[in-house]
Order: sequence, then structure tokens, then C-alpha cells
Amino acid sequence: MVNRNTWVWIVVVLVIAVMLVSAPYLANRAGLVKSRGERSDVNGKAAPEFSLESLQGKTVRLSDYHGKAVLLNFWATWCQPCKIEMPWFEDLQKQYGPQGLQVVGIAMDDASKEDIAKFVKQMGVNYPILLGKESVGDAYGGVQFLPSTFFIDREGKIVDHIFGLKSRSEIEDEIKQSLGGGHLAQR
Repeated sequence: MVNRNTWVWIVVVLVIAVMLVSAPYLANRAGLVKSRGERSDVNGKAAPEFSLESLQGKTVRLSDYHGKAVLLNFWATWCQPCKIEMPWFEDLQKQYGPQGLQVVGIAMDDASKEDIAKFVKQMGVNYPILLGKESVGDAYGGVQFLPSTFFIDREGKIVDHIFGLKSRSEIEDEIKQSLGGGHLAQR
């Protein structure tokens, strides 16, 4: 015979499983998630300008990267998918930086500047990290999910954006598009 605690755990596990299985469907139905290839209203528009402090204390603006393709990544130290992406971004910065790519990370958590700097050092990040503000996230349509990544072309227009963890190859395809087409980014 199964005791009461066991039944409670079974119910809790089932409820969580149903929530996990139904979440993508419900989010898609509510319009919170765009399917691959579906363009949002921010795509094709000028990327909102911002001015944020870097970990080194400098003021950095998006316009500082004019003429470069920018991978703008909103992340947080507690975000597990962000930890998966960061080494990819490091490699992609090395690979496509000479062709005009600049990866820029915007930390969107409540950790102190010192804690963020320590985390970034531990991760071996080789691209600028800026201290995020809610107003900047709002300017990009509200960053409800982390990671959120925006691909900005050399003219400062948003080519595409993705929410959540995507494959490295999908990210690389978006980088090539931001750089001006796959032919520029071929090795």
C-alpha cells in the first residue's frame, strides 16, 4: 500500500510534467514564442540605441559598433542556458570578429558588478559585458526570457532575434546573415 506522502509526490511530479510539456504549446499559442522563420515586428527596424556601463566602468553605446554586425545577448549569471551559450559566443567572436562581428553581452540580473565580473572571468569571456537596465530590455520589446539574443546588421538594423537556447549552428547562421550574407562568413 502506498502512503500519503508518496501520493503527494506523485501528484506533484505529474503536475510539473504536465506544465513542462504544455508550456511550449501555450507560449506559442499566446504569441510569446515566435516559430523559426517567423519575423517579429522588431526585425528590419533600427536597433534601439542604448548607453550602458561596462564592467571596466566605461560608458558603451550601441552606436560605438556602427559598421559592425552585433550579436547582442541579454543574459544573467543564474541562467543555465546562458552558461552553455557563452563559450560558443567566445569562439564565434574569435572566428567572425575579423570579418566585422562584435558580440556584446548585457547582464540582466541583480548580482553586483563584482559578482558579474567574477562570473565573466570564470567563464573566460572575451567580449564586452555591460550592466543591463530594465529600460534597455524594454526598448528591445521586453526581455521576458533569458537568454535573448538580437542579431544586428552593419547598418544597425535588427536582422532577427531568438529567445532561449538555440543550437550553435542556428546562431552561426544568424551571424552570417548579420554580416551581410553567408558568402562573407564562409571560411
